[in-house]
This record gives sequence, structure tokens and C-alpha cells, in this order.
Amino acid sequence: MPEPLATLSGLVQRAWLVGGAVRDRALGRETADFDVVLDEPPAGVARALGRAADAFSFELSREFGHWRVVARDRAWQVDLTPLDGGSIEEDLARRDLTINAIARPLAEDAWIDPFGGLADLRARRLRAVSERSFRGDPLRVLRLARIACELGFEIDAGTLSLARSSAAALGSVAAERVFAELRRVICAPSAVQGLRLMERVGATAVVLPELEALRGVQQSRFHHLDVLEHTLLTLQETISLVDSPARLAGSRAAALAAVLAQPLADELTRGQALRLGALMHDIAKPQTRAVTPEGRITFMSHDREGADLCASILGRLRASERLIAHVGALTRHHLRLGFLVRDMPLDRRAVYAYLRATAPVGVDVTVLSVADRLATRGDNAEVAIARHLELAEGMVVEALDWLADPPRPPVRGDELARALSVTPGPLIGRLLADLEEASFAGEIAGPEEAIEHARTLLAAGPGASR
Repeated sequence: MPEPLATLSGLVQRAWLVGGAVRDRALGRETADFDVVLDEPPAGVARALGRAADAFSFELSREFGHWRVVARDRAWQVDLTPLDGGSIEEDLARRDLTINAIARPLAEDAWIDPFGGLADLRARRLRAVSERSFRGDPLRVLRLARIACELGFEIDAGTLSLARSSAAALGSVAAERVFAELRRVICAPSAVQGLRLMERVGATAVVLPELEALRGVQQSRFHHLDVLEHTLLTLQETISLVDSPARLAGSRAAALAAVLAQPLADELTRGQALRLGALMHDIAKPQTRAVTPEGRITFMSHDREGADLCASILGRLRASERLIAHVGALTRHHLRLGFLVRDMPLDRRAVYAYLRATAPVGVDVTVLSVADRLATRGDNAEVAIARHLELAEGMVVEALDWLADPPRPPVRGDELARALSVTPGPLIGRLLADLEEASFAGEIAGPEEAIEHARTLLAAGPGASR
């Protein structure tokens, strides 16, 4: 028995391990996240376990009496809830799926499985405990899709029907709870399958109607898929690039992997947030679609309008401001690298302009642009993909270097102001920006050359500096 459960067993008369931990044990999987049901109030038990295990204990829900105990090093956590009903069997009867309605008493090595959950685990099948499974908590509709994609299980036909009949009620569920489940779908190894399962159970139309609106939106001859299928393929290509960074970064693969593994916000890494960017990058195409008199399909400004729509969607889901800004920047800049392909080979000032415009998401959006390009296989695709990859392979290295050590002017502002006898102000700011760009381009080096370059700009008059 894991150490926190062994400690807990000595503190209570009767308790049962339930939920995902039991399911994972039956599947032979290790877990450090335990749900335990008690037939006594959890508050005192949680505090006692916290003291005995030198861990943190705190109340999760006053309304439902839920408490959590977390190891100081986050190595494990135990959630404690009171028995829901007069017996453990009654408690299990109120759960969603049979595979989640299995219990193991802490005091003995036995299975309590009144609804055939172990047989469903062996059959890799998701089956509702009862016809009431989704009525009490409509979030279970979304959770059904999430569990199916995480475990790779099939949804029983009757359960699918029950879920669909309750899907509309997802609109009444707290946005924070919805986003927590949605994040897990998007972060699953089979995220694309998870999104398709969300559509099957009726969740997408309620939770992400903007994604549903992409279905059937036809694109130009350079695309081989409608906007929805292109979006899902872009997501899959993004996952593949993050999982295999050497495809894009070559010898700098470890550096790229390290950046994408950085924690960002809302329990997501940069690589996981990039999946959200892939999902949102063309989200405004339905509202920007137009057909020219010549019959050409366009989506003018879908990048800019997409960033605004992305902020609206993530705001509705109660995402953090940091995540909203990050994913919005990915959406806003996802076309920028592709526009530079026609100017290859790029000079250093063009590289600087791209990295300055996309900072601080230059690394991430370069990866997204490649995934987007790989998912676009209409006319002239192979040539276009090859040229885009050639540009992106160099740019991602530049972006990694920029992120690790952002460029700066070779002279301080106060030093420049004194040398030029200019009062500090907006003019000095513009000159410093010019000097930073010129230094990045290799046109000047060191403070002396920087000051002389600034004098030249001043002598040239207004408009010579930005």
C-alpha cells in the first residue's frame, strides 16, 4: 500500500479507495493521486494525515465537505470526501461510469464492484452506472470524452445516447470546471481523437461552438481540407513536432524541447499551450471568409480577428490573462513566417523584424507555422512545404537564441544622451531601437560605433530613425 494510504489507514475506522486510483490499480498503472471516501467527517482526518505525513491539508469544498492533503514535494495527494449515502454501495451507485464505481477498503485486500466495472475495464468499455449518471452533473458528459481519449476505451452505445441527451446542460456548468476537463482533452496523447469524441457526445457545440463552426468551411485551392479538418491536422502536426523536436531544430532539439517544457499558465506548459494555439489559429475563418469576383476564396485579417476571438473564448472559459495573451499572440502571428518565404534568403534586419514582432512567442509560433504548413497540402504543396521548412529551421534557432539572450543596444540611453547632447526622451528611445536592430544585423559593434551611427541618424533628420 502506498505510504500516505498506509498512514491514513491507521487514522480511520472505515475508508475506501475509489475513482481513478482504483481504476489505475486494476489496469496495472502507478498513480500518486488518491480519492478516499470516509464514513466520518473528513476535516479532522485530513488535518491528522497532514500532521502525520508532514504534508499540507486544506478544504476543497465547504459545501460538499471535501478536503485535500498534499505532500510538501508534491509527490502525492489524497482527496478525502464523506460517504454519499448510507453505504459504500450507495455511494458508488451515484457515480458516472462503472469503471469509476469500484472501491477497495483500505483495511483489506478486496474489490467492491457492484456494477461490473472490472469486467468493463477488461473489455476497455465505458458504460454508465445508471440512466441518472449524467443528469446530476452535466460535466460528466465532457469527462466521458476525456476518459475515453485518455484510456483509449470505447463508449457503450447506450452511454453515448445518455451523454448526448444531457450535453445541452453543459452550458450551466462553471466555466472553470469545463476548462479543467477541456485542458486534459487537449493535452492527451490522442487529443485529436478526444476532440472528435467531444463532438460525438454533443459537448463541442456547447463548450466550443466556434470550433464546431469551422466544419464545412471550404478553403482555397492551396488547401485540401475544410477549416475544421485542417485545424485538427494542424493540431496533430503540432503534437508530432513537440514530441520530435529534432524534426525542426536538428542539433538544437534539446533546447527547443526545454523551452516547450517550461511551465506557462493554468497548469499548462508552453508545448501544451501550443496545442491550444493550433486549435485557435484559424478560429476566425468563418467570419472572414469572402470570395473575390474571380472566384478566389480569401480570409483577410483572420489572424487579427482570430486573436480577438481567441481572447473571447478563453476569457469565457476563465483562463488566466497570461494564457490568453500567449495563445492570442500565437493566433495573431501564425501567418507571419509564411509571408517571408517569398523574400528568402532573409537579411538580418528581416530576421530581427520577425523576432521583435513575435516576441516573446517567437519560438512557439515558428513551430506552429510549420505545423500549419504541413497541414496545408493543396496546389504546389511539396515545394511550398520544403521552402517553409528551410526558412523555419533557421528561424527557430534564431528564436531560441533570442529567447535565451534578447538583443540590446550596445550603449545605454543615458550614455547616448550625454554623447549626443540630447535630452532623454522619445528621440533617445527611437535611436536605441535603431541601434539594437543595427547591432543585431552586424552593422555596428560596441558603444563607439553605436554613438557614431546615432549621430549619422540625427544628421539625416526626421524619419531617419524609427
